[in-house]
Amino acid sequence: MASAASARTKSAPARAAAKSSGSAAAAPQFSKEQELSAYREMLLIRRFEEKAGQLYGMGLIGGFCHLYIGQEAVVTGMQMALNEGDQIITGYRDHGHMLACGMDPKGVMAELTGRRGGLSRGKGGSMHMFSKEKHFYGGHGIVGGQVSLGTGLAFANHYRNNGSASMIYFGDGAANQGQVYESFNMAELWKLPAIFIIENNRYAMGTAVSRSSAQQDFSRRGLSFNIPGEQVDGMDVRAVMAAGAKALDWARSGKGPYILEMQTYRYRGHSMSDPAKYRSKEEVQKMREEHDPIEQVRARILRAKFATEDDLKAIDAKVRAIVAEAAEFASNDPEPDVSELWTDITL
Repeated sequence: MASAASARTKSAPARAAAKSSGSAAAAPQFSKEQELSAYREMLLIRRFEEKAGQLYGMGLIGGFCHLYIGQEAVVTGMQMALNEGDQIITGYRDHGHMLACGMDPKGVMAELTGRRGGLSRGKGGSMHMFSKEKHFYGGHGIVGGQVSLGTGLAFANHYRNNGSASMIYFGDGAANQGQVYESFNMAELWKLPAIFIIENNRYAMGTAVSRSSAQQDFSRRGLSFNIPGEQVDGMDVRAVMAAGAKALDWARSGKGPYILEMQTYRYRGHSMSDPAKYRSKEEVQKMREEHDPIEQVRARILRAKFATEDDLKAIDAKVRAIVAEAAEFASNDPEPDVSELWTDITL
């Protein structure tokens, strides 16, 4: 993405951020290490999801599969703002969150293909993975169901006074669920360290926000509960990190929850079975060409001479090798033994 193109026209996320009632954090300048780290992490998510899409097409992944392509800056930037011990919980578009948390790509991919080496031993699939070690409390298939669970995580932090915060990711569609507002109420009432991160990719399952939400500024959804919020350009990893750091400072200081509306965009359909005919190819192409989160970082790296084209090609080659190894493992690892049906259940 060329910087000149950015100057000529603002993205929908950027325009909405400019109109937000919240005070949006300015995008900071990244160091060389931060730029290269963000580039690699987002590229890993992008290449992993591309490969997952291929495996789904080959019939190696069954059930639902929701890809995160286009939204990589949101979870990458938030992870850059977190402390060790902060928890993450999200919905079913969760592969990118797992990778950003540092979960093994082989284990994630093997779970997608239902193999015993998967992070849920092949029993959860795309939408249900978990890692206590990485403080990742799952992708959840029930729309909005993770919001009340994440609020419970925040209550545990508050009760233990451990200084940790809970990152609760959900989408613009889930933002209309009733349990979200019950969670808002309790979080503010008890001043819980909860960051509600609304990943607004503009279409929920397939209906534009303008047709499904009376209040399209999701950062204002907590006003009746006195929860502050702001809109963030979710296509700029720097803006995401800055907003995340601000929200975390608020929550850790005992002031209660905070809402971040990440204005982002998914390039693929809602799931692999969605042809996404509710939007034009031109719209998607414009976002790719002018506002891609990875290309923004790439352009800054080259402009600042933090790395050469060859250096970035080498990073891409290493990432592709990691993903290829994960796909190979996930394609050949044995399926779970039948006895696995009787584990992790309560009789």
